[in-house]
Amino acid sequence: MRKRWWIVAAAVVALAIGARAQDKGSFTPMPLDSGFGPMDLSAPSIPADQIIKDFSAKESEFQQALDHYTYRRVARVDTIDDDTHKVDGEWYEVDDVIFNPDGTRTERVVDAPPSSLTRVIMMPTDMQDIQRNYTFVLTPQNLPQYDVKYIGRQKIDQVDCYVFDVAPKELDKRNRRFEGRIWVDATDLQIVVTDGRMVPDDTKRGSADLHPPFITWRQQVDGQYWFPVYTKGEGILHFGGGNGFMADDVHIRETVKYTDYKRFGATMKIIYDGQDISNNGQQNGQPQNGSQPSAPPK
Repeated sequence: MRKRWWIVAAAVVALAIGARAQDKGSFTPMPLDSGFGPMDLSAPSIPADQIIKDFSAKESEFQQALDHYTYRRVARVDTIDDDTHKVDGEWYEVDDVIFNPDGTRTERVVDAPPSSLTRVIMMPTDMQDIQRNYTFVLTPQNLPQYDVKYIGRQKIDQVDCYVFDVAPKELDKRNRRFEGRIWVDATDLQIVVTDGRMVPDDTKRGSADLHPPFITWRQQVDGQYWFPVYTKGEGILHFGGGNGFMADDVHIRETVKYTDYKRFGATMKIIYDGQDISNNGQQNGQPQNGSQPSAPPK
């Protein structure tokens, strides 16, 4: 997010696009959602490195599976007036993640009313977070980029999880990476909850690009893979004055919902004695019935 500033001089109002940040912009996170049991800090029964190797391989399978599903994504970004506790600006967009007839993956905008955000500007990095980063995966391909530390075991509602802290080995503004904590289902060896933020923020004076922390919940939608169902990001972004501007904080709340998962597959007909007998005449790509989330979204 970048900050919008209004400069009033006599009867002239000029809009200055861009952030006026302190030398080091920052954020204040909101409390973690409930549903987490006590942490068991004892050593795991199998080596932590083996757990990491196994769940990263399973995450690769999950990513490949997700790449064969269509779904709807509903994203909302609000600024909150902390005096009234009401929304004073909003960006909203509904997208269908689908496949073209030739099988290539694409996104189709279903609904995108004009933004009413006045205190911040949506940046390309915000769209990258919504489209990709909030559904963080840790596969053998990107695992070497991270330090992964075993923390313990913890239940989220009734799901027994291994808990790991994850941090990028190097910070690169051109390639933001996840930093935070993940909960991995101890049976299915897939991430079920991700809690952290994308780093680093751009804190350069005059062009700060700040982002709130987020938490993403997954749900087992097909009896095998845990797919993202809900993301919530919230925090106070601390912008500073500089060049005569007053310091300002902006309370940001983001939510992303992922629904209507359907497996994409080529339609194939098997004709026998003049009748279609392929899948009893049904096409591939029917909706999958989902189980309950590991914890209800907040």
